[in-house]
Formats: sequence, structure tokens, C-alpha cells
Amino acid sequence: MIDWTRIDTVFLDMDGTLLDLNFDNHFWLEHVPLRFAEQNELDIDSAKQHLFPIFRSVEGTMQWYCVDYWSNELGLDIAELKREVKHLISIHPHVINFLDAARGANKHVALVTNAHMKSLELKMQHTQLGGHFDNIVCSHDYGLPKEVPEFWQRLHDKFPYTSASTLLVDDSLPVLRSAREHGIAHLLAVHNPDTRGPQKDVEEFSAINSFDDIMP
Repeated sequence: MIDWTRIDTVFLDMDGTLLDLNFDNHFWLEHVPLRFAEQNELDIDSAKQHLFPIFRSVEGTMQWYCVDYWSNELGLDIAELKREVKHLISIHPHVINFLDAARGANKHVALVTNAHMKSLELKMQHTQLGGHFDNIVCSHDYGLPKEVPEFWQRLHDKFPYTSASTLLVDDSLPVLRSAREHGIAHLLAVHNPDTRGPQKDVEEFSAINSFDDIMP
């Protein structure tokens, strides 16, 4: 699937790629509605009917990924609510071995995430993955989400990389298309971002079942 002799740089998404998306899905689809219902004296179904259209209206934007935005929008301490269910944060199989093998093969390995810094810090603390990367990149520092091709140019301006020898693994198809439009040559999706959900339709992209599929 990957000719490692052609790869110098590896960009890896966090949620759904390195980490099980079950945490995020449970958080936004169940835990936030529960706490919103409690605060506003609603039943859980009414809370979901109110919240889900609001979520969809900003999906794929910086607001969607911003903990502070949702705290202000919903009147909830989103960072604290994430800590309430942090026990659900888990690493996908073979991830640590893959990260160490890629760096051991002299590849530059970077985490590139849309997650807000507060979420990123919580997940790095919980998983202890931080020391396995050469760089950690948060799109909030660039003012654009990964879904926008200009993000990849801004990233290149800060950390120059060669698109032809760069691999991106991401569970988001819009992100993969954005990176492809920018010129990143090697792109892989993820079949099972949420281990408790159905297999994802990856459409035109090749995809991994686990990082064991592409171990250097």
C-alpha cells in the first residue's frame, strides 16, 4: 500500500485516525445532550433535536472544532465535560509501534489535528502519545481547518515539506480531498475510525484497517 522509499514526511490525524472516534461521537451525540438537557430542564430527545442542527450548521469550520466556541454557544464548560468522560479516550491498535517504526526509519512524523488545544492537551495527557512525534500541529494556530487547501500551504510555510514525498493518513474525506488539491501525493483513509460504529465508506481513497497494514 505504501512504498516507504518514496516517503519522507508522515502527517497523521488524531481523532478517528490515531485515537478511537468513539470518544468524540459519544461526547457530542450523548454526553453534551445529556448535560444540556439537565441544565435546561429538557428531556434528552428534545435536547438532541435542538443541538444537532446547530452542530451540523458549523461542521468543518473552525467553530466546530473550538472548545471555547461551544462553551459560549451552549453555556456549558465543554473542556470540563470532556474530562468527565476521558476514560473513553483510547488509542487505535498498532499506533505506538507504527509511530516508533516510522521515526526509526528516519521519517519526519507530525500530528496534524483540527482539535482545539484544550482537547489536544487532554488527549495527549491521557494517552502519553506526545513524545512519539517530531511535531504537533494544531490548525487553530493557523486560523484555518484542514478542510481548506490553504491550510496546507500555511503549514508548508511554517514547516517546509515536499508534497510528493508526504503521506497523510486521515479519517476525514474532506480533509483528504483538501490535501490532494494542495498536492500531497500519498493519501490514506481509515476504515474504522469509531471501533463501535460501522465501517466507513472511504469512497475514492485507499484505506487502512489498522496501522499494521502500513508498518514501515
